[in-house]
Amino acid sequence: MTSDIISKYFPGLTPLQKQQFEQLPALYNHWNSQINVISRKDIDLLPERHVLHSLGIAKIIQFLPDERVLDVGTGGGFPGIPLAILFPDTQFFLADSIGKKIKVVNEVAKAIGLNNVTGEHIRAEQAPGKFDFVVSRAVTQLKDFYPWVKNKFAPQSKNKLQNGILYLKGGDLQQEIAESKLAVKQFYLKDHFNEEFFETKQVIYIKAPR
Repeated sequence: MTSDIISKYFPGLTPLQKQQFEQLPALYNHWNSQINVISRKDIDLLPERHVLHSLGIAKIIQFLPDERVLDVGTGGGFPGIPLAILFPDTQFFLADSIGKKIKVVNEVAKAIGLNNVTGEHIRAEQAPGKFDFVVSRAVTQLKDFYPWVKNKFAPQSKNKLQNGILYLKGGDLQQEIAESKLAVKQFYLKDHFNEEFFETKQVIYIKAPR
């Protein structure tokens, strides 16, 4: 059961949150058969490789009520939808340049009753308003990603972490980080999750420009 692996690491889930996590595999199987948003080999591993992986960000930060989070290149809704389930009082704006993927995002959010998710077929630079945090999952190299979002941040930080980027990546990132010329902090998900999949997975944190 999906909620079992989530509850293992996030023991305070409400019955509604457990139900919402439990609904995700069937919904993604349904939509993936029509619109390929998750690789065929990964769809059976959705709870670990997509849902729990997305929630790695929640081991680094607890989003606050009324904070705004922009998910760039969300694909079928990762990491935005799992994070929106976990933080129902935070507003999530999920953006992707491929319209049919956003259709999946909005249909899944509607099916499980997520009222804090807006999905739009839009480029990151065009997302309306300012955001406390930008999240994403291995969309592109950091040096290319940062210019898309550097102007999207609200000036005032409310959280323990200063407003900024929380980027899920894997593997050896030293060269990519060096090329980006950004000051980053690396958080290793193997410190939080036991599964082998997370051995090289990280959350990269970059403060918003002042």
